[in-house]
Amino acid sequence: MGKNKLLTLVYVVKDGRVLLGMKKRGFGEGRWNGFGGKVQPDETVEDGARRELEEEACIHADRLQEVGFIIFEFTGEPQLMEVHVFRADDFTGEPTETEEMRPQWFPLDDVPYKGMWPDDELWLPAVLLEGKRVDAYFLFEGMDKIVKHDMKLTDANAGTSAPQASE
Repeated sequence: MGKNKLLTLVYVVKDGRVLLGMKKRGFGEGRWNGFGGKVQPDETVEDGARRELEEEACIHADRLQEVGFIIFEFTGEPQLMEVHVFRADDFTGEPTETEEMRPQWFPLDDVPYKGMWPDDELWLPAVLLEGKRVDAYFLFEGMDKIVKHDMKLTDANAGTSAPQASE
């Protein structure tokens, strides 16, 4: 098995709305998602999250709150995806479309879950609306079917305990 992929995901929340991006190319194309991607070898996870937010939405967040850690496994893929999830409640700049993402604001009570990854509907409402932290494992078959999952929601200010991939 190869080394796992270390990734970030940032949800920007302001004035009762969440900023999502329509993925225009690559992994997850055609889905609404937060902003993020691969952490480079020379940067911290938080620095990688900030860089990806700037590259994909042209905005900068000084303060990021880590609100989750999710392990994704896709059947037939040797690498697991280890995703650090962040929330930003303030930012500078104007959300701008890039080659990779088209940002759009959505009311927190009208998030387009049907146009997102299937797992998002299971944990994102608790993170956005209830201030929870998610620690989870999801096994996908293809891009649309969750075969199994393990998920723990806690107070966002509590300690963490990442779930382990299980058979």
